[in-house]
Amino acid sequence: MSEQPLGFTHRWVPPRPGGLPVTLLLLHGTGGSEHDLLPLGEALAPGAGMLSPRGKVLERGMPRFFRRLAEGVLDQADLRVRAGELAEFVAQAASAYEFDPEAVVAVGFSNGANIAAGTMLLHPSALAGAVLYRAMVPLEPEARPDLAGVQVFLGAGRRDPMVPPGHAERLTRMLREAGATVTLAWRDAGHELTSEDVDGGAAWLAQTFGNEASR
Repeated sequence: MSEQPLGFTHRWVPPRPGGLPVTLLLLHGTGGSEHDLLPLGEALAPGAGMLSPRGKVLERGMPRFFRRLAEGVLDQADLRVRAGELAEFVAQAASAYEFDPEAVVAVGFSNGANIAAGTMLLHPSALAGAVLYRAMVPLEPEARPDLAGVQVFLGAGRRDPMVPPGHAERLTRMLREAGATVTLAWRDAGHELTSEDVDGGAAWLAQTFGNEASR
């Protein structure tokens, strides 16, 4: 059942015993909803808590997390506002649902990956990590953020017609220069997600955050 406190229509799925000790922030692509990425979240980290908001911007009736001026041209002013809203939503949801605000890992696809990357660059304390599928460079922050300790998995498609060439490498460099640890995984794919994307993200999450479970 979807809920609409905290500024976003969203789904909250509580963690189950034995799941990874993180909360997945699921961020859909254009035209998605708060329901779309729940199966992906469960495949990536079975039993982890999942927080899945619906984007509040509509483009021809399709939900997005921020506006764009044209395909591949992001509205950076709107992105800055929406990233702030998302960071505040995560903080309020952590209090409402009693999960650790310092153990939130975004899982974003396309527009959702872009808002996740933008949120990390503008609000570096909001996320402990991210799985970014088919992300672009969302913006150039005015000051370099401190992303020391932040873990990022970037899944890129070599035949992706939606993401301009070089964006994956550039985003990787930006995040690394800010102190994040980044794994860039290329797939022989377009903009769509593949089983290889899911398997790679799941293995990365288990390796990166799974050790916490035994502490």
